[in-house]
Amino acid sequence: MKLNFKGKRIKKNLIGVINKKKLKYGSYSMFLTVLVFAIAVVVNLLAGELPSKYTQIDVSEEKLYTIGDQTEEVLKNLEEDVTIYRIVQSGNEDETITKLLERYEDASSHIKVEEKDPVVNPSFTSKYTQDTLTDNSLIVTCQDKNKIVDYNSLYEQSMDYTSYSYSVTGFDGEGQITSAIAYVTSEDLPKLYVLEGHGESTLSSTIEESIKKDNIDIETLNLVNVGEVPEDTDCILINSPQTDLSESEKEAVLDYLESGGKALIFSDYTTSELTNFDSLLANYGVERVDGVIFEGDNQHYVAQMPYYLLPEMNESEITTNLVSDNRYILMPVAQGIKQSEDARDTLNIVSLLSTTEDAYSKVNTDSTTVEKEEGDIDGPFDIGVSISEEVDDGNSTQIVYFSSSALMQEQIDQMVSGSNTQLITDSLSWMCKQEESVSIPVKSVETSYLTITGYDVSFWSITAMILIPGVFLVTGFVIWLKRRKA
Repeated sequence: MKLNFKGKRIKKNLIGVINKKKLKYGSYSMFLTVLVFAIAVVVNLLAGELPSKYTQIDVSEEKLYTIGDQTEEVLKNLEEDVTIYRIVQSGNEDETITKLLERYEDASSHIKVEEKDPVVNPSFTSKYTQDTLTDNSLIVTCQDKNKIVDYNSLYEQSMDYTSYSYSVTGFDGEGQITSAIAYVTSEDLPKLYVLEGHGESTLSSTIEESIKKDNIDIETLNLVNVGEVPEDTDCILINSPQTDLSESEKEAVLDYLESGGKALIFSDYTTSELTNFDSLLANYGVERVDGVIFEGDNQHYVAQMPYYLLPEMNESEITTNLVSDNRYILMPVAQGIKQSEDARDTLNIVSLLSTTEDAYSKVNTDSTTVEKEEGDIDGPFDIGVSISEEVDDGNSTQIVYFSSSALMQEQIDQMVSGSNTQLITDSLSWMCKQEESVSIPVKSVETSYLTITGYDVSFWSITAMILIPGVFLVTGFVIWLKRRKA
């Protein structure tokens, strides 16, 4: 009886010890589970407060929703609150724009983004425009100023001339939004007056939109009607007149320039006499070379067209970005520019674009051969120059002159991926020197592929198949060993 009693006693004690161990390890496991869960909740809450640039990795090759240094500088200098209204029906949000706007909000406490559903708020946009806005269009506002950023302007489309259809090739979200912010927060914008009345071509939509994107207002100017260049002019554009300026128009332009004015000038080859126009150029030390330039170096023209020039781009304040990016400029049917022998010493004439020594100017444009003939003028030639001259009161006259307006043609510009447009806007920025200038290039959205090196493949294969399973196995073995000893 005693043995049985002792046996029962021992059995009960053993069961108690086992139950205590189970309770101990069960409580320990429960505590770890609660602790891990609590840590996960805290980490998620903290992550939710972090800027999106730390929590959302932009893996797109062109960094579509990553803002650049120029945008960060604009946002850092903001002193007024800016509200960006996104007009979009629920469910139609563009994810790229969503992520981009989050970056703007994270970068500045002065930026606030609000979504307005046109179905829920049908009359909201009427306060800013009478036009119907496409989904994902933006209205950027600051106090009493606002600017519409249409959704279609956020994406660049190019014509495929083989299928005659348009395809999206670029995303201009950052450029358009930053430009709009600079516009609504600026007090005064530079004003560009475009001279008219002499058969000038109208600006292409691409050029006009790019100039406006740089926050430069554009207006037309007829000197016959007004008699003088307006006082609020920051720059004038003379776009290849087909008939000559009158004497009074020439004098009005000269009066403006000699008082520290700025001018962007284009010319084209023509058989018409442009005496006053040429006199205006000569006053600033440059002349047009007779004929049309043909390039003898086949590395500096397109295909079999030696008059479609790919000029050498020379380092200057205007071209520095294009030169550093190894960009090309395409200029068809250009004339040579030469410095006048009697140019004033006070003029600083800098070559922007030039031909090679193998170039020549074909004087007889009716010739049936592209080869150099007797009477043609030897190169090299300048085909783009900047001119500056100090005047009274610390001001300076500044002129940028290109000898072919084809530089601004949309199809020509597309052949060099927008470099021609950038050259023109950089020229205007050099002359206007506006603080609100925004020159952010369009980001490509054409098909690209994620490239993973052989080293990366090996590293992640070892990590996934050996290291991670190994960590779990070692951790499990340690836990099992501790329990066995206990």
